[in-house]
Amino acid sequence: MNFEALKNALVEELTALGISEYEIYYMSNSDTSVETLNKEISSFTSGNRGGLCLRVVYDGKLGYASSELMDTEEMKELARRALENAKHVEKPDKVGIFKGSDSYEESRVPEYRALSAEELKRAAKEAGEAIFAYSDKVKDGSMSQTVSTGFVIRIVNSHGLDLSTSCGVNAAIAEAVVAEGEEFQSAFALEELKPEDIGGSLNKLVGKATDEALSKIGAGLVPSGKYNIIFDGKQMRQLLSVFSSVFSARMVLDGMSMLKGKIGEKIAAPIVTVTDDPQRDGSSIGTTFDAEGVATHRRAVVENGVLITYLHNRETALEMGVESTANASKGDYSSPVSIMPHSFAIEPGDKSFDELLALAGDGILVTELKGLHAGANPITGDFSLESAGFMVRDGKVCEAVKSFTVAGNFLSLLENISALSNELELGVATGFTGFASPAVLVPGMSVAGK
Repeated sequence: MNFEALKNALVEELTALGISEYEIYYMSNSDTSVETLNKEISSFTSGNRGGLCLRVVYDGKLGYASSELMDTEEMKELARRALENAKHVEKPDKVGIFKGSDSYEESRVPEYRALSAEELKRAAKEAGEAIFAYSDKVKDGSMSQTVSTGFVIRIVNSHGLDLSTSCGVNAAIAEAVVAEGEEFQSAFALEELKPEDIGGSLNKLVGKATDEALSKIGAGLVPSGKYNIIFDGKQMRQLLSVFSSVFSARMVLDGMSMLKGKIGEKIAAPIVTVTDDPQRDGSSIGTTFDAEGVATHRRAVVENGVLITYLHNRETALEMGVESTANASKGDYSSPVSIMPHSFAIEPGDKSFDELLALAGDGILVTELKGLHAGANPITGDFSLESAGFMVRDGKVCEAVKSFTVAGNFLSLLENISALSNELELGVATGFTGFASPAVLVPGMSVAGK
């Protein structure tokens, strides 16, 4: 059953029920995944999932209903369920169905071409074999995975709004397990698979995972103390991801964000600018509208260290008396509307990585953070994370170190950033959200070691 037929069946039933204000939200996604273990394919999964969520306004109240069953009879039942749900809502809805933005940007998201099952199998096998060919220290337990995920979204409502978008990403994961003597080490890497250069993407992936695993062999311990810390781009974007909820207006309104009441105040070093860009260059995931149909635009959230805005959907914007920032999000078709960034990034600075090392002088380069969700508290901003990386001496990367803990507070970290590299480390998007960051230098952080 195609979408137009479903929509027509819904509208016909809604009209018969006397419902004049409604929104139809449709989402479908396809996923294919191949895994290898020790060079051999160990699993293959493929599937398509989709559904439709209907919102109706009845007597000033908003009712929801959703379904994965895509036929005309189910659409009639869906309309009736949404109406009944609206009748049982106690409070009137203040937000209503969105009428549409004045204009929408042209989409700059690259056209998504899903890799076929055969292409994914071949790439997974090539990656798995390449890991073992990379070094004679690679051992059993090494694995690779290739995935292709695509999305289609359509929003249609009674005010004439009719929006659609489609996007997706192909990616590969590798884990290299290496050993020397009795010591075993491992490392993960994730890389987007570019259909036009699958081989190049795989070579980069395998090199990242295996080199990192090999670099850990013989790692020493760090004496406790205060150090100049460089977080590489990957680790800093992971920290940004864990603490991104503090920028949500819903978290602010619920008293669960340390940024409450700080609009217009300095919350970071003057060199720090944080942006949310729904169509960031280099990202394969992007959109010109959010889950409520509000037009998206690139915007500064923190500019030169000053908090400019929270991230809003229409509900929080109404509560705070501001315009929505078009950050309404739905995890799937049946999810309630929440708030999420699109492509959230600390903007790069003007230092090369070598210049960052020189500014650090003596310190630690952090290349791995463990237990991010257990060891970080987004409400207070505090974190205490097991880490690994390399000692930095006289501005040079030296021996590997492990099993030390970096502790601090996210806002304090932002305030104390003294330099940013000029390269943006862009992560592979998960769902509709991605994170990015350059490497950052933070002087005098507390480290617990031996």
